[in-house]
Amino acid sequence: MPLAQSKLTAQGQISVPADIRKKLGVGPGSVLEWDEKNDEVIVRRVGRHTSEEVHQALFPDGSPKQKGPASVKEGIRKHIRQKHARG
Repeated sequence: MPLAQSKLTAQGQISVPADIRKKLGVGPGSVLEWDEKNDEVIVRRVGRHTSEEVHQALFPDGSPKQKGPASVKEGIRKHIRQKHARG
């Protein structure tokens, strides 16, 4: 059973039902993103992605190689040096 229904206007516009706006946390000026996956259309507030989607975007070939704490700290130091470098 669907959560809600909307009617498409002649100009191709729809109204987002109040329950859905509340669930998505959107209001006037919010941007919604439309995506297609497995013959389904997914609508979400821009900026809302699952951790799985973020992981797949960052590591398309699977899990990242494990790094020890020393290499992580060095990476942070390098980033801070580059961020604050004068030049």
